[in-house]
Amino acid sequence: MNIGIIIIEAIIFALLFTAAVFIPTSSKERMNSAGNVHNYPPDIQEEYFRTHERFEVSYKSKKVILTKSIGVRIFALILVFCAYIAGARNFRQGFWLAFGLMVWIGCYDTFFIDWVLFANMKRFRLEGTEHMDKEYHQKWFHLKGMIFPGLIFGLIPACIVGWLISVICK
Repeated sequence: MNIGIIIIEAIIFALLFTAAVFIPTSSKERMNSAGNVHNYPPDIQEEYFRTHERFEVSYKSKKVILTKSIGVRIFALILVFCAYIAGARNFRQGFWLAFGLMVWIGCYDTFFIDWVLFANMKRFRLEGTEHMDKEYHQKWFHLKGMIFPGLIFGLIPACIVGWLISVICK
């Protein structure tokens, strides 16, 4: 597999991921959806629901499951393309390339999007929680989320990609 191509793919993947993070913040309706609010720390959610209608935001809610399953499919499509272009030709190569890119995006999301942008940019603040600076800077909350369920979540598209690469390259 070509390392130069993998590095370029990692950069492009991060740009696509950043766009996907910013899109929900462009409209109030998307910003306040279950698929978005469930990503916030519990104390921010509680403050938000003091002034807004409460809805289910657990990982078991239908809207969150739908959002996550769409994300898995989109990631798998992007990653199967990346794996093929980088030279993956069997399950193991496709799986490890996809899983590596998912770990990369998990680290990028945690250490840059969550710790820097989310914590400091007002566009990510839910209505009624603008004053909660300390709560938006909860590094441990985001790190735990990257480790579990984040790494587990990364295994799903990696398995799909490995399987698709093995089918495509027979």
